[in-house]
Amino acid sequence: MGLLSIGILASGSGTNFDSIATAVADGHLQARIVVLVCNRGDAAVLAKAQARGIPTCLLDHRSFASRQAFDTAVVGALESAGVELVVMAGFDRIVTGVILGRFPQRVVNIHPALLPAFRGTDAQGQAAAYGVTIAGASVHFVDEDVDHGPIILQGAVPVAPGEDAATVRRRILAVEHRIYPEALRLIAEGRVQVEGRHVRVRGRKAIGDECLISPPIDRH
Repeated sequence: MGLLSIGILASGSGTNFDSIATAVADGHLQARIVVLVCNRGDAAVLAKAQARGIPTCLLDHRSFASRQAFDTAVVGALESAGVELVVMAGFDRIVTGVILGRFPQRVVNIHPALLPAFRGTDAQGQAAAYGVTIAGASVHFVDEDVDHGPIILQGAVPVAPGEDAATVRRRILAVEHRIYPEALRLIAEGRVQVEGRHVRVRGRKAIGDECLISPPIDRH
């Protein structure tokens, strides 16, 4: 089996892009990033990709008459690069059926919450305001409903009372950088199978009785 060809969609600073590219460079993720598609010319992720020698394609969504027209251009860039898996990494556009229809069950995203909680924007702020004691991130397949597709992998972090959204965001971002490359590794190794809303991972470790409790219980 050859290396999985990944196309990354990103709009911002590129921290998840960096974590994925590092996993590729280190050999942890048996894949190659064949193109970065970005919709914002001032996004720091463009320079990060160029520094790694990864081809970039800038498509300003404001130059297109409709969301579908923009997505058609995105599909063209991805297919021209030979992309097999589309990876959304801080992409600030909601993709339409134009992309999903050309890459069925081959578009993945990471959301900074333990889905199905806190869908949509500012999930970290929602979690902080709600007063949760455990937050996290979810890697999932993308469907036509926002933050809804089958979940591949999740990571949890504790939250202390009164912590602001910036603190929660920073803690969740750290776990994002761990679980996104890992989820892509499972896909690249052909270990992921979607069955309705469930994702089966072949060869996964058996689940024991371990748990995360927040706040920790003091028994003394």
